[in-house]
Amino acid sequence: MNSGLSEASMLVCGGGSGIGRGVVDAYAAEGARVTVVERSEEAAARVRREHGGAVRVVVGDATDAATLDAAIDTAMGAFGGLDNLTCCVGVFDFYASMRNMTVGELADAAEESWRANVLSALLAVNLAYPQLRERGGSITLTLSESAFHPVGGGVLYGSAKWALRGLVSHLARDLAPEIRVNGVAPGGTTGTNFGGLRTLGQTETAATVEGRDARIRANNLLGVLPTPSDHAQAYVYLADPCRSRVLTGAIINTDGGK
Repeated sequence: MNSGLSEASMLVCGGGSGIGRGVVDAYAAEGARVTVVERSEEAAARVRREHGGAVRVVVGDATDAATLDAAIDTAMGAFGGLDNLTCCVGVFDFYASMRNMTVGELADAAEESWRANVLSALLAVNLAYPQLRERGGSITLTLSESAFHPVGGGVLYGSAKWALRGLVSHLARDLAPEIRVNGVAPGGTTGTNFGGLRTLGQTETAATVEGRDARIRANNLLGVLPTPSDHAQAYVYLADPCRSRVLTGAIINTDGGK
């Protein structure tokens, strides 16, 4: 089958590392042209170096409307339009329990989690909507196994991912019939390095958690250790209008089974 993503213009928020980087690589392999929003200068430079002109990178925070506007302008200027928006931005909570938070800590941490995990997607959808509508494009949101089961994170992370699950459903109805909206719900993944909530003083990253890979493998039915590239093929399928033109409001669970 010929790829429906050949020469398509894709915007990936949070595309410099982890699952987002796997998605960028997969889109580029399909012949797509990709614009990436990434806040790390180091990760941005790595993407530019490894992909060349097929990928453009805008450095900035995906919760900042000006950064998102700049990325959309970059996609329009470099690639002539926008066919897909993929949101992979996220911040973890390292299983923080409400039992151990003051009211002030809870309020601040909940706001930080909501801004990174949910508001970033809402802003990107809002700003990219006119360009996506012009091409009958699509949106793909990144959820988590935490959007279906009380695993893979604490209350703050899990509730944010449940919110994204609701967004898939409601945006699919709100933006139909011009734009398809779907989601991918990855399980635990090796090779990711996302950080925690600064408001709670969480300085560790996913990659530094001892024994994490072993726990991931033990907690799915297939006994696998997923990598970013394992999840990326679900994103390719959902974004490709030739493969998934009748799908909207759908979520693919790439979690190895629960």
